[in-house]
Amino acid sequence: MMLRIDLEILQQWIAPNSRVLDLGCGDGTLLQSLTETRGIEGYGLEIDPERITACIEKGVNVIETDINQGLSQYPDDSFDTVVMTNSLQALTRPDRTLGEMLRIGKECVVTFPNFGNIRSRTFLAVRGRMPVTKQLTYQWFDTPNIHFCTVRDFEALCHDMEIRVLHREVVTERKPDRHLKSIWPNLFGETAVYHLSK
Repeated sequence: MMLRIDLEILQQWIAPNSRVLDLGCGDGTLLQSLTETRGIEGYGLEIDPERITACIEKGVNVIETDINQGLSQYPDDSFDTVVMTNSLQALTRPDRTLGEMLRIGKECVVTFPNFGNIRSRTFLAVRGRMPVTKQLTYQWFDTPNIHFCTVRDFEALCHDMEIRVLHREVVTERKPDRHLKSIWPNLFGETAVYHLSK
């Protein structure tokens, strides 16, 4: 099973045979992979009916839920890890959801598109329009993204919320950027991948 590179990275942070909750689990591909490779007990939350159907077809445990409504139905430390991939920027209050993730999970993993990437900055500076790229495929008027976040913004939020960053990786597909992303992650990373704890 071929996964996006950010999903490949985060799998190494998931303990074998652990309990995992995937917020905005999409079609269940990540949970299916984690079940097969790490032996996890996984559950997904998803709002899109077509994606829920895809999860069921893959044998993934999924519950129809709007993450924006909160996670109060789950007690503290219900899961070993709570995962949210490429959904943070689309939430009404990402800070509250992050706090809830660390309440119900001992650790969490978050990925998001880095809007501080040099390609996005250049697109906006040169064309004077909101960027449309492989990672940011929507036009400004139909995007689900409502909170544009950079690596620096996210790290400042973690600092303010007293969240520990256990691991951070930034991903880029372009060859020259791959060499520079470790030096300037906010400038050259296209997707950020964070492993967090309380």
